Amino acid sequence: MARLQLIKHNAQLSGLRPELATYIGTAIEGLHQYSRFRSDEKPPGRASAVVVRPTEPRRPAVTAIKVRHTRPEDIPELIALQARVYPDIPAWNRRKVREQLEVFPQGQIVAEGENGLVGGASSLIVLWDDWAESHTWKEITGAGTFDNHNPLGRTLYGAEVFVDPNLQGQGIGHLLYNGRRALCQAMNLKRVIACGRLPGYRAYSHDMSAEFYAQKVVWGDLVDPVLSFQIKEGFSYCGVIENYIPEDHNSCGYASLIVWLNPDYHPEQPVTIPEHIAL
Repeated sequence: MARLQLIKHNAQLSGLRPELATYIGTAIEGLHQYSRFRSDEKPPGRASAVVVRPTEPRRPAVTAIKVRHTRPEDIPELIALQARVYPDIPAWNRRKVREQLEVFPQGQIVAEGENGLVGGASSLIVLWDDWAESHTWKEITGAGTFDNHNPLGRTLYGAEVFVDPNLQGQGIGHLLYNGRRALCQAMNLKRVIACGRLPGYRAYSHDMSAEFYAQKVVWGDLVDPVLSFQIKEGFSYCGVIENYIPEDHNSCGYASLIVWLNPDYHPEQPVTIPEHIAL
């Protein structure tokens, strides 16, 4: 009220009639009160709201990853990593991994981080016509010894690829597939062929065949952890192999047959296997 009396007094000193001075004073005081109310007003529902966002478990940070060829000293760590990735499937033993390195060292690669190995991929060269109709993992890989490696072939066969389960989804698999493609191109091979697990099939095995499951993954109706990734990597789906790895219960023993064609392949030139291949 003191403010209102002061406004009216000043208006009267300016020569205004008392009733007009009262009107002006009341209007100015009203504007002042409204302005103060607006400055103190808080948006409804926001003043005391505390937004709680769910936190996801933090994955170990992936620093610089390099892909290089496998060395004999990598064998114990590589086997231990494979056992963590496939706890329900028997891991390789040291003798078989040594044989792979002796038979075809250029085809064996690993992904390495600052704390050790985080992934691996193995391959051999085959005459695909010998295996195209039907085969199991044990048959084509010589039970993991790579005895069937044939430098006269034109197909790089992907026998294995795996990534640390705590680091999956961070691009390590992509780096390993890039390394495998680099091998194929450096040796002037026609293609990369592999049989990939179908670990998502078990949940659908009572409702559909493995072939139909794989087709639905290709069509984008279902997502399979392995086949969906391979399709994104540029591989084409060719069909399903039965009893590929019978011990693979999540895949019910099935695997998808996939292929990547080398765009730089020169059929008139021979296959060459350099001693050192840059990855």
